[in-house]
Formats: sequence, C-alpha cells, structure tokens
Amino acid sequence: MGLPGQRREWSRHRFVLPVIALGGVVGAGARYGAARVWPTPHEGVPWTTLGVNALGCLLIGVLMVFVVEVGGAHPLLRPFAGVGVLGGFTTFSTYAVDTVRLVDDGRPVAAAGYWAGTLVLALAAVAVGVVAARGGVRAATGLRRRQRTRRGETSDDH
Repeated sequence: MGLPGQRREWSRHRFVLPVIALGGVVGAGARYGAARVWPTPHEGVPWTTLGVNALGCLLIGVLMVFVVEVGGAHPLLRPFAGVGVLGGFTTFSTYAVDTVRLVDDGRPVAAAGYWAGTLVLALAAVAVGVVAARGGVRAATGLRRRQRTRRGETSDDH
C-alpha cells in the first residue's frame, strides 16, 4: 500500500510523466512535419535533421535560462517543454543513423563532417540560446527599471 510519505511524493509528481508524454507528441510531430516539408534525398546530406537538432539545442538553452536562472516557472514547464517537446523534437538517434548511412553509402568524408558539424553546431546553438536569453532578460529588466523611474517609483516601493 505504501507509506504516507510515498503517497505524498506520488501525489506531487503524478503529472510529470503525462506532461512529458504530451510534450513528446508535440515535439515529435513537429520533427515529423519538418522531415515531410524538407525531406532528405537518399544521396543527400540530412540537413533537416541537422537543422532540427540545432534549433532544439538553441531552444533548450533559452528554456534553461528562464527555468533555472530567472525562476518562477511552473514546475511542469521543464518536463513538458525541455524533456517532452524539445526531447521529442531533437533526434540524435536519427543523427547517429544518418551518420552510419553516409558511411554505408561510401561517403566517409560527408559522414565525418556531418558527425562533427552536428556536435559543434548543437553545442554552439545551446550557447547562443543561453547568451540570447540572458541578454533578453537583462534588456527586459532594464526596461522595467526605466519605466518605474519615469513613473517616479523607487526600488524600495516594491
């Protein structure tokens, strides 16, 4: 039956898996849509997968700034948007399969470039997302501060 503390813990976290699943459906659907709109020809480089992974990494950088550094986000935001939507949207398993496919197609240089390029681009995209989000937060904070100053409010009023 479980101990009372275990029931409380379940009660507090009972929505985590459903919101991850819902987010995963949204993210995977978006990735599928991108693959349908921009399909990779059999002999081509999988640019759509690379773009989806880079965009997902950029967005995870933005999300983490708001969730971790800004705070105040709903506790289910990170599981829904980060693990679910962006986890379903990005597809590093397809990236691995695409790399192997390029090697199997006799294109080892393209495979190596795709493999290394995706890693570099993904890491750079996270960094750009973090820097952009931090810049946006600073700009919004400065704007609010200027607006309060114009209205004659001081920081002690809040």
